[in-house]
Amino acid sequence: MRFQKLVILCVFFLIFSSIEIKAQRIKKVTDKSYYSDDVLFAKLLKSPQDTVLIQEKEHNELNEVVIKSQPLLVKYGANGNIDVNVNGTVLATSSSVNELLSRVPSVVVAEGQISVLGKGEAIIYLNGILINYERFAAIPVSQIAKIEVISNPSARYDAEGKAVINIITKQNVESGIMGTANQHVSASKFGGTSYNTLFDFSYSKGKFSFISNYGLQLGRNRELLYTTRTRPNPDDFMKSELTTDWKRRFNNYSNFGFGLQYNFSSKDYISLAYSGNVNDLGGITESRNSITNKSGNSLYATDIDRNDVLLNQFINLNYNLTTQKGATLFVGSQFSNYNQTIGDFIEENSFVAETDSERYLKNNVGSRINIFAIQADYTKKIDEKTRFETGAKFSYTTIKSGTDFLISADNSDFELDEELLSDFEYNEKIAAAYFNYVKTWNNRFNFSIGARAEKTSYNLFTDAKKVQEFEKSYGNFFPNALLNFDFSEDWKGHFSYAARITRPRYQALNPYVIYQDPFTTIEGNPNLLPEKTHAFEIGTMYKKFDFKIGYTYKIDPISAAALRGDTPNSYVLRALNLEKGHTFFTSLSRSFNVKWWNSVNTASITWQKSVDNFYGFVFSPVKPQFYLYSNNTFTIPKLFKLQFLAWYLSDRSYGLGTENSRSTVTLGIERIFFKEALKLNFSANDIFHKFMVSGDYNVGETQIYYHRTYTSNYFKLIATYSFGDSKKANYKKSEIEQTENNRAR
Repeated sequence: MRFQKLVILCVFFLIFSSIEIKAQRIKKVTDKSYYSDDVLFAKLLKSPQDTVLIQEKEHNELNEVVIKSQPLLVKYGANGNIDVNVNGTVLATSSSVNELLSRVPSVVVAEGQISVLGKGEAIIYLNGILINYERFAAIPVSQIAKIEVISNPSARYDAEGKAVINIITKQNVESGIMGTANQHVSASKFGGTSYNTLFDFSYSKGKFSFISNYGLQLGRNRELLYTTRTRPNPDDFMKSELTTDWKRRFNNYSNFGFGLQYNFSSKDYISLAYSGNVNDLGGITESRNSITNKSGNSLYATDIDRNDVLLNQFINLNYNLTTQKGATLFVGSQFSNYNQTIGDFIEENSFVAETDSERYLKNNVGSRINIFAIQADYTKKIDEKTRFETGAKFSYTTIKSGTDFLISADNSDFELDEELLSDFEYNEKIAAAYFNYVKTWNNRFNFSIGARAEKTSYNLFTDAKKVQEFEKSYGNFFPNALLNFDFSEDWKGHFSYAARITRPRYQALNPYVIYQDPFTTIEGNPNLLPEKTHAFEIGTMYKKFDFKIGYTYKIDPISAAALRGDTPNSYVLRALNLEKGHTFFTSLSRSFNVKWWNSVNTASITWQKSVDNFYGFVFSPVKPQFYLYSNNTFTIPKLFKLQFLAWYLSDRSYGLGTENSRSTVTLGIERIFFKEALKLNFSANDIFHKFMVSGDYNVGETQIYYHRTYTSNYFKLIATYSFGDSKKANYKKSEIEQTENNRAR
């Protein structure tokens, strides 16, 4: 651990030193007279790192001077946003978009959440259109051009989520046939071996375009959770040491999709897209729970034979029109369908007071979610310095699920457990409208102001443990403002304010029981409230440095905890609303690009305080969290690329609990063969295996400690083959999905 910290600190010492390195430039000149003039040609080559290629062509063609450099990995915007270049960088060798985002500065991926430091959980967009987590996981990395991290989203973006991550695919698909084939092999001593096979194919001719993709993951994965729950009070003493080991087997993890588009002109089109993914998960979940109380010691061993199948399907129909006066109209619709079946077989063995006992359970769950959404966006360019945006959306969601638990003492005659039997129905409608006004003054100052209004209504029915049936309706108004200042060519600044909302995920509302062991279940909370936030940020850019400072206030923040159940030793993992939360953050970033070295570096400090007076959390002193990030690519011309990536998150205390530090160090090497047709990449990910999520908190007179280990340390070999004959064409694939899809997981 000391060696790892020393390496990272040495890198940051070099980066933030006073050494100024002039970045490489890209220029292309086709006028022969330009470089025939010695003075102008000398100006062109004023940087000693510039590389010049002079290509002689036929006597009736102009000569060409090309000055090349490797692409800049990250660009920091004056408005606080970050653009991360993927195409042509080592990031393009990631096995999945999830892995790719974990390598993006200021983005943290853990426990199924994607967050932006200082802001909180982010929502994902694809080419400017909101998508759900399942659709996000199915995006082929080979189709991604860049990623935008939007920390101050305007009213144009859904109010769901504190930040926006916009994934932009390669829009200019060459006409003719193009495709890539990827084979990934990952080997981990901790988790086993997995295989990812990825294909994407495109064809374009005239006004028609077609794209398709397919990916298949096979192999194994592992996740290990160690938890202790202690009640120190002598009158109610109990200590539980629980180890849960998920040994997953990917029977069929695949994603697929295709799209058709007809271009009326270069800017007008209509498109139809179908996509989906199948997750057929097998394997064994082993649970061992040792409980000590006033009655003595006992051990409970549980093995769950997993048989979980999830099928998600999405259909998009979109239309885009651009008028001669520069106005743009986009209309999109989508139907989403989620089908999940669970058929887990559970074997329990108990060792209590030198007495052995066993029983068998079957957990059968069926769930279906349908979401229909339609939205329209209109942009009008009033003049060269003024733009007006407006739009509306409507979504309708229906959910039906049922759970059956069957129990047997001899693995033969199973009887239905009426107490664990449950049905759940949910219907939701959301209507929204927004406007955004953008104005530039004197080329030194520009601003945007806007607002989004949303009306939500839903009805819920469940008979889990007791019948609950109710309806709710509420409206929200979300203003936002962004001011940008250009003080000089080298000095820029911005100020932003945004109001946002986070609605509970559907599973968090569903109170059906997810079995973990005889004393541990995961259950939804139908009384969850949406979380509201107000975020402020001030930032400045000076030359190659980017500095930000911000504050976020949360109302009814959504969290989770292990709460005591109905029996003395049982606990229920449940989402809940805290009272309020405060977050302060500041960050400093610097990146540069030279002929052989591309480097991105960020350092930040986050101070977070959560407050609650209802669930009996024990307050602890707040401790800030430090974040260090460095991503470096070294290019050896005509040989290979080397990558060094490292980030570090320190310990923190947020008032109601603490989290321990975690970090990652990754090394990679890449080589291109056969005129860029074949690309080989070998990487060692999380070399020291320090990406582990752990911490502790005290709630309801119980001290809880958790430590979660992932399959993050692995060696990976990637082979990518590109084929096709291409000319210029244009395929714009847009998708229409809403925040409701994000909540379906």
